[in-house]
Amino acid sequence: MKTSDPFLAAAIGEARQGLEEGGIPIGSVLVYRGAIIGRGHNQRVQKGSVIHHAEMNCLENAGRQPAAVYRECMIYSTLSPCPMCSGAILLYGIPHVVMGENRTFQGPEEYVRSRGVQVENANDAECIDLMNEFIAKNPQLWNEDIGV
Repeated sequence: MKTSDPFLAAAIGEARQGLEEGGIPIGSVLVYRGAIIGRGHNQRVQKGSVIHHAEMNCLENAGRQPAAVYRECMIYSTLSPCPMCSGAILLYGIPHVVMGENRTFQGPEEYVRSRGVQVENANDAECIDLMNEFIAKNPQLWNEDIGV
């Protein structure tokens, strides 16, 4: 079943693009006042990068923004943000995170909440299926991505 949330759907589209490129299927979009101002997907494989997780890539692609903009943004990710990505969310004061799911991986959600960020889990079946299928086919690459 497809999500009815257009921003989560955009993040899922980013995740699918990453998978098509041979990467890890995690996508993210940054939303400001109802419009996407940044989008990205995990590009660790494609760029040979240690930091290009979906959220980090999304923030990079959004470009330099004033602090006031970040304080009004929502960031959507198909997966629970890891400690690195959660740190960037906290650093820039993004007040609202919507994740597609946290069954296949759970970042430091409680810590992020304790810092005043609203964290929502859409528990989206498409996001769960996408990651379950990827992890089953690519356990070594997945473990590398999450530092195992």
